[in-house]
Formats: sequence, C-alpha cells, structure tokens
Amino acid sequence: MLGPTFETTRLILRPPGPQDFEPWAAMMADPEAARFIGGAVDRALAWRGMTLMAGAWITRGFSNFSLIEKASGRWIGRAGPWQPEGWPGTEIGWALDRSAWGQGYATEAAARCVAWAFEDLGWREVIHVIHPENLASIAVAERLGSHRSGTTSLPPPHSGASRELYGQRRN
Repeated sequence: MLGPTFETTRLILRPPGPQDFEPWAAMMADPEAARFIGGAVDRALAWRGMTLMAGAWITRGFSNFSLIEKASGRWIGRAGPWQPEGWPGTEIGWALDRSAWGQGYATEAAARCVAWAFEDLGWREVIHVIHPENLASIAVAERLGSHRSGTTSLPPPHSGASRELYGQRRN
C-alpha cells in the first residue's frame, strides 16, 4: 500500500488499487455523479484519473483514498487530500457514486481526512474547492466546520473555471 488505511464507523479508507477501477470508471462515466468533478469521461480518461490519484501518493505522500463500505465491501467513492501544482491550497475533497449519496458517507470520510491532514500531515488549513451549484458538497463542507472564504480560479487543465472556496484552520 502507498499510504495508511483508516476505519470509521461505516467505512474503510485506503489508497486506490487496481480492484477499484471498474467502480471508479462507472462513477466517472455517470454524467450526474461526475457533474461537478469535471464531467463524465470514458474509461481511458477514468483510468488516467485514478492513476493520477495513485501517483500522488508517491510524489506528494498523500492523495485521495478509496472509500469502501464496511457492511458490503463495495467501493463507493473517493475522498482525501489533494494539492496538484498550482492548486489554491491544501484541499480535502470527495466524490461519491450516486448509490452512496445522501447517507452521510462524504461527511464521515472527509472528517477523518481532515483529522489526518491536521494531525499527521501537519497542515494548518484545509480548503474545499466546490462548484457553486453543488449544494450537497457545500453542506458537507459546512458540517465539517468550514466557512466560505470567496471564489478561486483553477489552474490548467481547468483554467478559467471559477469555484467557491470553503475552508477551516487547524485551531
């Protein structure tokens, strides 16, 4: 494994592995599930996205975790630290398969990731970069204790995209 594995009440958070590709690709092909994370993509681009996340574990020492539902053992999404070159800050993000929406999994996973970022990665601040129409993710950010701090522009390949910026400090 490239990074740690964590357990919450209902989830296992672990670095992504090859066994995650099929559900990852299915989520990324779903126009509704991928709406606020760059839009639906084909299998080739989904593979590139998953391996990009896996590679970040090597180059940055952190990245998104695969979220595994304990009760069923199924992959339900991803969440975790993210900070590619030019990103507006140290982000904790999330994306879930539609079958897992509305059950509190995003909040549960993101809360564990925020704790890890503050306690083990030594981050002083976390941000959440959220599409202004993504009301569900705004609600998750607020449940985590984050507050809106303005808007931000994203770096390439998302140049020109404006997003809401939510965040909180370690203290």
